[in-house]
Amino acid sequence: MSYKIIGDSCLDLTADLKKDPHFQIIPLTLQVEHTQVIDDETFDQKKFLELVRSSSECPQTACPSPERFKEAFECDAEQIFVITLSEHLSGTYNSAVLAKKLYEEEHGQDGKSIAVFSSDSASSGELNIALYIQSLCQASLPFEEIEEKTRSFIKNMRTYFVLESLDTLRKNGRLTGLQAFFATALNIKPVMGADSGVIIKLDQARGINKALTRMADIAIREAGETKDKVLIIAHCNNPERAEVVKNEMCRQASFKDVIITETAGVATVYASDGGIIVAL
Repeated sequence: MSYKIIGDSCLDLTADLKKDPHFQIIPLTLQVEHTQVIDDETFDQKKFLELVRSSSECPQTACPSPERFKEAFECDAEQIFVITLSEHLSGTYNSAVLAKKLYEEEHGQDGKSIAVFSSDSASSGELNIALYIQSLCQASLPFEEIEEKTRSFIKNMRTYFVLESLDTLRKNGRLTGLQAFFATALNIKPVMGADSGVIIKLDQARGINKALTRMADIAIREAGETKDKVLIIAHCNNPERAEVVKNEMCRQASFKDVIITETAGVATVYASDGGIIVAL
């Protein structure tokens, strides 16, 4: 069966996967004050980071319309799998669900099967899910079985991240100015994770290197057996830091594969310059 995997633009594909015709990205829109940026192949990360640094306002994101997803369903693929940001973080999931409903109302039973997944994650987590779905499609599993296995995979997947800067959290009102000041002054870096798609704080450490080590320790401890798992590391403008995390985690455990990717626009907004996002 022919297939297509559609993601919102927080699905941070590697350069090689962007060339794979089985994948398609539906872009969100980013806004910094009066400047709008489409999170597609034209996204310039360094230019965007500079735009954010020069602004006193928090960057915003807007999810794609249902019509954008519905248009993507108008293809030759018989099986379509949609992966979105956690429904707790974005309206993209609801937009994709509505698109599926509208498509099926218009086309009826045309032989096309569509599944929409809230990743309960973002960035590297979405990529991990996409690669898992692709492996099942390549194994020629039935659509219903792929859907069932993917929902189970999402429940068991874990996502972690460490931020270099607290600016985005502060501008989004998630830290008071005083808290942000003390955390910055003391060089405290939070180690964050997700609980059913909701962001939670797991730990903290003084200095980015200690925080990354702590994140690796937590991830390995919670992962259990890792030899059949794929480790995905997404970085925002810091490939060297991603390599440090890779080396630390591979020192502690063995993985089926390790993939490093770079954040596109949406993940760049929230991870900020230097951020690292891990999924396994």
